[in-house]
Amino acid sequence: MLCPSDRKRSRINSTLQAALLLLVPLLYANSQMAANSQMASSQIRRSEDSSSATPVNAFEPERLNTAFQVTQGDRQRCLLESSFFSVSKFDLEAPRAARHEYDKGVQLLAQANFDRAVEFLKHAIFIDPKYVAAHNALGAAYLNLNRNDEAENEFSKSVSLDNHLPYFYLNLGWAQLARKDFSSAEQSIQRAASLAPVDLYVLSALTYAQLLSHDYQAAIATARRVHKSKHEAAAVVHYFAAAAWQAQNNLLETRNELQTFINEAPQSPFADIARQIIDQTKIPQRDPSPPRATYSTTITYRPVRPDAITGNDSSATRKTLQQQLSEVGSEPESVCESCPGATEPGPYVATATPGSTVAPPSDPSSDNSEYALHSIVNEVPVFFSATDHGKSVSDLTLQDVTIRDAGKAPETITNFRNEHQLPLRLGMVIDTSNSITNEFGFEQKAAESFLKKCLTDNRDQAFLVGFTSTVVLVKDFTGESAVISQGIDQLAPGGGTALWDAVKFAADKLGGLAEEEPVAKVVLVISDGDDNSSSTTLKEAIDSAEHQQVTIFTVSTRDLSWPNLPVQPTDRAMRTLAERTGGAVFFPDSIGDLNHRLSDVQQVIRSRYLISYKPAEFHADGAYRPITLRARKSGHKLRIYSRRGYYAPTPSRPEQAQSYSPNE
Repeated sequence: MLCPSDRKRSRINSTLQAALLLLVPLLYANSQMAANSQMASSQIRRSEDSSSATPVNAFEPERLNTAFQVTQGDRQRCLLESSFFSVSKFDLEAPRAARHEYDKGVQLLAQANFDRAVEFLKHAIFIDPKYVAAHNALGAAYLNLNRNDEAENEFSKSVSLDNHLPYFYLNLGWAQLARKDFSSAEQSIQRAASLAPVDLYVLSALTYAQLLSHDYQAAIATARRVHKSKHEAAAVVHYFAAAAWQAQNNLLETRNELQTFINEAPQSPFADIARQIIDQTKIPQRDPSPPRATYSTTITYRPVRPDAITGNDSSATRKTLQQQLSEVGSEPESVCESCPGATEPGPYVATATPGSTVAPPSDPSSDNSEYALHSIVNEVPVFFSATDHGKSVSDLTLQDVTIRDAGKAPETITNFRNEHQLPLRLGMVIDTSNSITNEFGFEQKAAESFLKKCLTDNRDQAFLVGFTSTVVLVKDFTGESAVISQGIDQLAPGGGTALWDAVKFAADKLGGLAEEEPVAKVVLVISDGDDNSSSTTLKEAIDSAEHQQVTIFTVSTRDLSWPNLPVQPTDRAMRTLAERTGGAVFFPDSIGDLNHRLSDVQQVIRSRYLISYKPAEFHADGAYRPITLRARKSGHKLRIYSRRGYYAPTPSRPEQAQSYSPNE
């Protein structure tokens, strides 16, 4: 938050600050490739009719290494903060003497005094053998001294001690590249990518490792994966993909990838090289298979200076958030009930639309009723919960509920049922940034307690995401609450906040599931809402959740030691994120109240209903269609938690019009 969290950021303890100095490796240009210069498919000639042209290899490792170094250089500050996630809970427990030796070692490492750094870091490990960051830093020192076997050994120890830190796996991969063990390097960096599935630097490194290990199709697939995201800083993957196509003798695709690289990074120093390659490339009638290239790679670390660590510009962050809130506010959320043609929702009647009918609620015992919504044309399912003065209401009937789609009563109600036993798919998204350091231990215990109460059916599954400046999938889908609790216990705070990136990732992950029956897709976000690192916007996160039919509940952890702070933009963002997706926001009065608020969330989640219907006057035009849902019981107006709308399918996607569900 504004005043309190700004003060927190200025009080980063030395252990966490030192953990930033992971010294991201950059590949130098001391590489050579032995290739047959006579093979036309692996050469680029200056012109077709120039007899004096000298064959030049288009993708020699020197160029590839330098391309990776140059194009990623401007991301050092971002990587510095991303590395802040790589804080192990063991590091927070290190004795003071070990921290003292470690801090000296890291300072020497940053000064490129690698021999002296080794002495202090080894002493830190002697004092505390479980000091994960010390093993990692010692590996960095060894790697810079070309003691590659020892470097790999230290990085291996760091990941064996704590296996949820993606950047430590990445460092292990660099050491294996230095040892020319390309296959192992690919596996290590693949592990880093599985933990940080939306981190573009990790994915770029994976593409590079796959290329070096001759896993060309995998390199191309990873480049395409990156291309689907915002990837202005990772356009180099197209350069690597071009090299992969060239190695497979496909010069047409080589040129296509190079052109994509030029289009995305026209100012890159390598854009001119790519243009030259395109100009010089000729596609022969017959392309013999190219020779298998051999690589000799030298790897070094470029240490980041301690004085390079800077805080975020809080005023710029606030301005960006205000703009994003305005952008979300411009979207239609509900029908203006005072506007012409709009009516106050009342008891559902069949005559609301000429020719409309009321279908009786489907029989819960019917074999097909649970999944009928996926086989009926233009049927819209809406999950909702209802509370009366904070208490869940579990005995609603269809007569208690009114619904309007784009201001009109549905043509047909096809299903209404209590779905409290519906299988739950839960994504837990926990903020591990530095701004929540003081309360983090209590938050962990509260989250673990909440999880045990939520995963009550053997069909329920959950996954865990922790985030700072990078999004980490700590535990994938599992029905075992103990496994998720173990992941929660692994988390340690420190770094920036990529909240919207984390939310979008969780919503997309839930939406990507292939289910044989309807499930409740829920994301629980525990955060202070102070996003300062996302490439995704608040609106994009909300849009993703709406498209995937994901309900988001948010629990704010904004400085709970300052409960009387006025409403901040971050509070509005947390509320908007929840309410636009059919969830609710909870603001604990104190850290002790967090358990109670999480119990409220659990109660709301576990008292759900499903109403599905065919909308009246429906058009497959891609428009946003607002939903208004209300309920009364025993004369009381109930509070409803439901999504506020959905996007209609578009003519360009006819499969949606044939069997429509708004998450398509």
